[in-house]
Amino acid sequence: MIDLLLPFARRRSLVSSALLLLPCLAPCAIAADTNPLTATQAGSDRTLRVGTNRAIKTIAQAAVLARDGDTVEVDAGSYLNDVAVWQQDNLTVRAVGGRVRLQANGGSAEGKGIWVIRGGRIHVQGFDFSGTRVADRNGAGIRFEKGALTVRHCSFVNNEMGLLTGNNEQSELTVENSEFAHNMRPDGHNHNLYVGRIARLSVSGSYFHHGHIGHLLKSRARVNHIQSNRLTDETEGRSSYELEFPDGGVAYVIGNIIGQSRKSENPVLISFGAEGYKWPVNRLFLVNNTLVNDRLYGGSYLRIRPGANEVSAVNNLLVGPGKLDHAGEWDFRNNFNVDSKAFENAMTYDFRLKIESGLVGRAIDAGNSNGHDLRLYSEYVHPMTLERLIATVQNPGAIQRSGPPRP
Repeated sequence: MIDLLLPFARRRSLVSSALLLLPCLAPCAIAADTNPLTATQAGSDRTLRVGTNRAIKTIAQAAVLARDGDTVEVDAGSYLNDVAVWQQDNLTVRAVGGRVRLQANGGSAEGKGIWVIRGGRIHVQGFDFSGTRVADRNGAGIRFEKGALTVRHCSFVNNEMGLLTGNNEQSELTVENSEFAHNMRPDGHNHNLYVGRIARLSVSGSYFHHGHIGHLLKSRARVNHIQSNRLTDETEGRSSYELEFPDGGVAYVIGNIIGQSRKSENPVLISFGAEGYKWPVNRLFLVNNTLVNDRLYGGSYLRIRPGANEVSAVNNLLVGPGKLDHAGEWDFRNNFNVDSKAFENAMTYDFRLKIESGLVGRAIDAGNSNGHDLRLYSEYVHPMTLERLIATVQNPGAIQRSGPPRP
């Protein structure tokens, strides 16, 4: 559960003399909050508070004042063209009292995005990033360049790019329970989430939809965990691939609903190694996904460039015309082509199997590979929620809850 409304009771501390001399904080006569920060201990574990009735009124100010180990709490509301660069370590930046809407109105930090992040470990929670535009047309809600970034309960909508990373091979990105949609630049080729050559990407409980020419999710990371998400282009969406790993790497794609619309620019849902294998080990595990093809003229659920070390596809449901790519002697087991009538209501993305579909209970144990468990342990529940499974997987596909018996 999102914890934005939890009380945060800490005792006040005096502001250091150095902070009092900063011109952005003086003079200040805000009765509601005359101290720009509070702390549980002098000089450590500080909390900086940002808002209309706070001494620190902008996120940009907080980004300059924050030190390693701080927490920045931002009051709910809209912040116009409030762009920032974060370079700290062990930093938490979170919304309090509701959503924080970062409306860039075309603005950006360093000509890159609403926020530029290049620090150590940074956690971001509860922000809506929208409206950035930059000269090179890659304006992102967040431009992540270095460190270990965790993004929770955020949205990236109506930017040129949603979230864009650099190519630092030590960086790690975790995205949880977040939304990416309608990010678009004039010439297309945008992506809702574009991950460069970083060490690790983990995405769970998130909702990607309505792409425009580019991909819903594109990753060049060395290791990828794409688990229990919904990536569906939906009506009027025009994405290319729904999910692409152009450089290969290791990809665990488990428990996702992935669907292309009738207007998708590319007939392939998932692509692996299309630009050549750039990592020493290249393995793809496609387990317990519901793959949906709504194109009028067919399509392909999976395309694999020859040369991968290992490919496994187990317990997937293939909805609509098309097939999995068997490019090699890979482990393809227990995958079913199925009509949309097998589900409670495929038109509304309710992919619970009907009791009488004949597929209930047809899953097999996906086992493990190189010590990594390939079994499904959580289920995506719309919107942007993860539900832990309390029983072993019974059904092929992403959704384990079955619908009620039909009359």
